[in-house]
Formats: sequence, structure tokens, C-alpha cells
Amino acid sequence: MSGHAGLAAADLRRLLESNGVDVVGDLRIDLISGGRSNLTFDVRDDVHHWVARRPPMGGLTPSAHDMEREWAVTSALTRTDVPVAPTVAIDRAGDVIGAPCTVVEFVDGDVIRSVDDLARFSDAQVEASIDALVRTLADLHAVDYSAVGLAEFGRPEGFAARQIKLWARQWGIVKTRELDDVDRLVDILSDRVPAAARSTIVHGDFRIDNTILAPDDPGRVAAVVDWELSALGDPITDVALMCVYRQPVFSSVLGFDAAWTSDRLPDADSLAERYAQATGADLGDWAFYRGLANLKLGVIAEGITHRALQGGSSGAAGAEKAAEATASFIAQGLEAVK
Repeated sequence: MSGHAGLAAADLRRLLESNGVDVVGDLRIDLISGGRSNLTFDVRDDVHHWVARRPPMGGLTPSAHDMEREWAVTSALTRTDVPVAPTVAIDRAGDVIGAPCTVVEFVDGDVIRSVDDLARFSDAQVEASIDALVRTLADLHAVDYSAVGLAEFGRPEGFAARQIKLWARQWGIVKTRELDDVDRLVDILSDRVPAAARSTIVHGDFRIDNTILAPDDPGRVAAVVDWELSALGDPITDVALMCVYRQPVFSSVLGFDAAWTSDRLPDADSLAERYAQATGADLGDWAFYRGLANLKLGVIAEGITHRALQGGSSGAAGAEKAAEATASFIAQGLEAVK
């Protein structure tokens, strides 16, 4: 029975069996990814294939709360048309594993992170994948969150206003230099928060590499992953973030040529229009939402460099330089709302 320093096979077997899983043969556990993010493991027995996640060994972010959030929303969505990895077991308090831990079924498919990954697809396949992504986001926003047991998942009212305050507060924590344009953008956004908005489940980080595309069929999303930022709130914030991620500068944040910035994909306005057509939704003050998305991404970029300078980088290429993109995101945000 093989294990890992962060996930003992005997402990995981106890967790699985206490959740009614019939473990067949020895458990084989391999680390998929680690560093300063949640540790992710490939887990197999003689019959089953799972993915397990737990916080990093040092207890650093993402927090156990984020894992609980992801578990809650994906468990609820298994009863909907939104594709997610079926949930298997959770150790909320770490009583069994020694740290909070979740286990879901393994979902086979393609994760398209880089331009090189995207190169495997024909133009027709790329087009099909975009349609699938927009349709999946529309399906998510159509879910009756109360009907699936998520009425207490958060406070949807005032979501956009709280987002502005959240990212302004985060800027104060992670900024590596002064950038007056951040305060300007925050002030402008604060003065034009939409008076009314729909309330839905929002993913909080929706783009192609946070999905698994079905094997041999990029026109079908097999699962949406990375729900740590999910909430109840204004769905147009999801749409705007998906669109703003299309900016080429996003590649400099990741440290490689991101698939989502490829010019083989529709531009931001076209993506927004596809969503509007798929849902019949009014995008409202679209400039406001673009401005808010740029604020969020600018602060996130700054935060990556802040952690790198504090010695908290997971070794991601270019982490020390990610903040160079911040000014570009903030400038785009100001351009949107001017």
C-alpha cells in the first residue's frame, strides 16, 4: 500500500470506507501537484480512480474554508446539468487524514492550459469548445441555487459592491509599490455599482483551463473545476472576468503563453455577445463589470509577486514579474469606465 508524506494510504482507506466506498486492493497514491497551493493526488485501487486534495503541509492558503466551499458547491451541482467531478468523501476537520481532505471521482479529459495545448485542436474544434464553455457558464447561472440546497451559501445581495471593497482591501495587503490608478479605479467603480442585479451561483474564475474537456470531443465540457472562489452573486461578474482574461498580458501573469489569450479564440466582446445570446441576459453596465474584472486581475497579479518576494512562490515561472501586468490591467479598467 503506497502513500505520500501528505496523504497516508491507511488513513485515506479509512476515510473512503467510512463513506461507504468499497476499496478493492491496495491504494496507490501519486502527487499530481503541490507547492503553496492545495496538494492534489492521483489515487487508485484495483477498480477505482479518484482525485484527493488537502491543504499544503505548511498550512498555507488556499484555506480549509476554500476546500469546504468547493465541496459544498460541487456536491450541490451533481444534481444539475453543470458537469462537475462527482464527490466521494470529505474529512472536514482533518480527524482522519490529519488535515482537511476531499476526494472526488477522476474525470478523464483534456485540460487546455497553454497555446501549445490548444494547437492540438483544429479551428472547428476550438469553435466547438468555446460554444461548450459559454453554454456551460449559462447552465451554471440558470441553476436555482435554493432548489439544490445552496440558499445559505452566501449573501448575493450587494455582491459587486463587496467585491470592490474586497479587492481594494487586498491591494493594501499585497501592493509592492504605490499605484495611484488603483485608488482611482476603486473610487469610480464604487460610485457606479449597478442598482440591481440577478443572483446566481458564480464560479469566480471561469476560463478554459478551469475545465476538463471531454476526451476526443472538445465540444463537451466533462467537468468544471477549481471552485474555491465560487459564491452567490452577480453572474455578469463571471462573464466579465472570462472576457478580461483574454488580454495578452494575462500570459505574463502565468509565466507562459496561456491558451485563453490565443488569437484563435473569439475576442472579449464576441464572448460576451455569445453569452448574452445563449441566456437572453442583459449585460447591464458592461463597462462597470469590465472595470471590476480588471481590478481583480490586477490585484491578483500583484499578489503573485508579493508572495514571491516574501519567499512564498511555488516556483511558478516569472512569479517575481507578475506584478508588471498590474498597471496594464488597471489601465484597461480605467479605460473601460472612463
